[in-house]
Amino acid sequence: MSADPQSLRDAAEAIRTAEGLVLMAEAEPDELRVGTESRQAYPGLTRIGETADPGDSHWFERDPSQAWGYYGILIDRGRQAAPVAGLAQVMRWAARMPRHAFVFTSCVDGRFQRGGLAEERVVECQGSLEHVQCAKPCCAATWPVPAALRLDIDPGTLRAMGELPRCVRCNGPARPNVRMAEDDAAWSSGRTLAQQVRYRAWLASLARGRFVVMALGPHTGESVVGRAAEQLAAAGRVALIAINPATSPLSPGVIPLWGRPEEVLQELADTSA
Repeated sequence: MSADPQSLRDAAEAIRTAEGLVLMAEAEPDELRVGTESRQAYPGLTRIGETADPGDSHWFERDPSQAWGYYGILIDRGRQAAPVAGLAQVMRWAARMPRHAFVFTSCVDGRFQRGGLAEERVVECQGSLEHVQCAKPCCAATWPVPAALRLDIDPGTLRAMGELPRCVRCNGPARPNVRMAEDDAAWSSGRTLAQQVRYRAWLASLARGRFVVMALGPHTGESVVGRAAEQLAAAGRVALIAINPATSPLSPGVIPLWGRPEEVLQELADTSA
């Protein structure tokens, strides 16, 4: 299915005149849940599937071996995931803009950095599986998960064996630096707050009305990323190019484009040429 030609022209004009691009990307609702596709490789998932709660921030203190077994699968899944559809095309547009691009995302698997985006150009508003913190926490420190980390997970018990990540300060259990639930009081938000400071400084450097916001679905006006996208576009009086928006009716100023993201972005690139 092709995107609407007029919407493509409107979006292409917004990109052509922009000094910078803000890419808003919403995570899938079940990003912190291990899917059924993993049950064959990890039969232990069936045993703990009914009781495992990835939103329980105290799991890593009570049973770090089990918690890291579960989250270790999520980390591996993120590292093996396909690149973000259409990201290369978005980066080509941004490379031609004086102020380039910034990404605001609720995705926690580090996919944009693996796709080539600089660490200092990303806001991960729900944290990152690629960083860890003290499970208590005893301090606000966070640190990267080693790229070579490969947890030895027993498929039958879903327990991570051997040396597990520990706090660099108190040597107690560590946990991923992700916001596991809305009421996750143990989440150390300092790294995300530092990202937001850089993001706000970048936005302040842009001329009002001279940037464009692009949202990759399935965002809605009720989600963290959806609210941020709509508020930013309204405050800056700029276009919001929404790929497969879930909200209906659409807010004023939204340019909707429906279809497979990589195909829609290629149509948009052809229109922009």
